[in-house]
Amino acid sequence: MKCDELGAVLVAKSLYKSYPDGARQQRLEVLNGLDLIVAPGKTIAIMGRSGSGKSSLLHLLGGLDAPDSGAVYFNNYTEPLHKLSADELSKLRNQQLGFIWQFHHLLPELSVLENVMLPAMIFNNHADKERAVELLSKLGLASKTLSFVNTLSGGQRQRVAIARALINRPKLILADEPTGNLDETTAREVVQLVKQLARADGAAFIVATHDAAVAEAMDEVYQLTSGRLELLNQSPKA
Repeated sequence: MKCDELGAVLVAKSLYKSYPDGARQQRLEVLNGLDLIVAPGKTIAIMGRSGSGKSSLLHLLGGLDAPDSGAVYFNNYTEPLHKLSADELSKLRNQQLGFIWQFHHLLPELSVLENVMLPAMIFNNHADKERAVELLSKLGLASKTLSFVNTLSGGQRQRVAIARALINRPKLILADEPTGNLDETTAREVVQLVKQLARADGAAFIVATHDAAVAEAMDEVYQLTSGRLELLNQSPKA
């Protein structure tokens, strides 16, 4: 199948995932037949208690892990992510997926600008400086382009990570608790910026979060419970 045949950027079908539980000498089931369809430009929040499987789900959706069974189909690929070759998957993740993590994962030996340009350099061996400067300016970091990331505040570092995730104009952005280390005001600003920049490029945005205010800013809010997604609310424009 192809996602574009359904008008979707991503389709997850009957995902099952479990992990070894050494203490109990059995497997811990975190996803139990989970389904999800993501339309282009849609913003989605996934909520759930710690250990409910939110991070595991994002790893499957981003091709960072494989399901026990079920499949994730992305954009115009006919094969599910877990059946792509390592080279195909690496290329897809770099060109069409953007990742934002709670702990940034920026490289301290590089400047802000270099951190943002890195995925573009990996993609086509060309540093897309104009795009990087544009994103940093929109994120309020125009004066920090030559700074090293260890001189920045937590909120500023997260904005650098957002710019890096958007540099290649991905079809889908995945964010795992991206505001977990930010104060409430900064968290809301960061989420609004991601939404605005993603929509400018027509990208979909999925965020795993504990923050109700972050979730309420999305088009759709799901609760991950017993390994499946329950739609909690949907905005009128969704």
